[in-house]
Amino acid sequence: MAKEFLKTHDDIFASRPTTAAGKYTSYNCSDVSWAPYGPHWRQARKIYLSQIFSQKPLDSFESIRIEERRAFISRLYALSGKPVVMRDHLMRLTLSTASQMVLSNKYFAQSEEDGSLVTFEEFQEMIDTWFLLGGVFNIGDWIPWLDRFDLQGYIKQMKELDKKFDRFHNHVLDDHQAKRKTEKDFIPTDMVDILLQYAEDPDLRVKLTRDQIKGLIQDLLAAGTDTSASTVEWAMNELLKHPRLIEKATEELDRVIGRDKWVEEADFSKLPFLEAIIKETFRLHPITTLLPPHYAIEDGTVAGYHIPKGTTVLINTWSIGRNSKYWDSPEEFMPERFLEKDVDMKGQNFALLPFGSGRRRCPGYNLGLKLVRSMLANLLHGFNWKLPHGMKPEEICMEELYGLTTHPRTPLAMIPEPRLPVNLY
Repeated sequence: MAKEFLKTHDDIFASRPTTAAGKYTSYNCSDVSWAPYGPHWRQARKIYLSQIFSQKPLDSFESIRIEERRAFISRLYALSGKPVVMRDHLMRLTLSTASQMVLSNKYFAQSEEDGSLVTFEEFQEMIDTWFLLGGVFNIGDWIPWLDRFDLQGYIKQMKELDKKFDRFHNHVLDDHQAKRKTEKDFIPTDMVDILLQYAEDPDLRVKLTRDQIKGLIQDLLAAGTDTSASTVEWAMNELLKHPRLIEKATEELDRVIGRDKWVEEADFSKLPFLEAIIKETFRLHPITTLLPPHYAIEDGTVAGYHIPKGTTVLINTWSIGRNSKYWDSPEEFMPERFLEKDVDMKGQNFALLPFGSGRRRCPGYNLGLKLVRSMLANLLHGFNWKLPHGMKPEEICMEELYGLTTHPRTPLAMIPEPRLPVNLY
């Protein structure tokens, strides 16, 4: 059925319903995630695919990813032998990387006295809240006449969050526009520069407004942070719960990479077991339990069912990944299942849809995979990991906390011990 909606009838179900989350936290559905199917969305997606997430710009940003990864590893080295909450460090890495690529500057204040800036911790909390509110069941979305009452208080929270983001985005845009005016022969150096350049293009089919640029910036900053961090967090939880898998993964890393270097992006294709771990994590712990909602832009017939125009369609990737019709022992974490056959992660195999499929497939999946692979590979290659305070693997809590994305309800503290010298990086 996922294939029916996302491929066979993708032209009918390629839009999004207008939700409170899209309206109040994404500049009236201006980003690629929430925008309805139409000229603005098609143009924004084209910009993403050709100018931001294509191979050339991703390669040009590799030095940023290396720099941020080095800082991440150094922070963990400084905490060797002490319990660390991995989620906090993973979020810091992904958010720092995204902000450098999108903004060229982290724009984070060191204290509350730094004017219009926010601290890193405040911005991380804003991102967390954005994902949480993006996934709530807001009753007004489903019973429109109740919307104005805001019975659950979600819309109030969304409006407060929007004010915080708007303050930040205005500062970023004003700063970038000032640089464009003062620098002769200006050359774009980040994703905001690219969007501003497009906004000034007189031949652009759909004029980009300032709010639409803000929505796209927010999408770029948020989409790759929590999702990548949560995937690696789930993978580490599962590996510590199954120590034999860590042994198997480190054996592959030592054999292929060696103990005299860290893992680089060019090495990924030589690490099939690491790739199998990532695929198994996506299967058992999908980034989103329900893909962002699809919306019928006209009447259609799917598998004999009449689906009227205006219907919202939800694809449950969590249940597909745990369905015994498609997976042997679906509740068990078994990366070896992906060594037997090559299973596509990019939307062609409808039993595994970490990034969706069809027109609405996540345009940043290549960047997301680079971040997940590099984080997990270097965590396993550079450190031995132990559970704190005599905790046993079977005691690890695997309960889920739901929002727009899913992550462990109880963040796990784990103890890093170096396997490689940090100065090799």
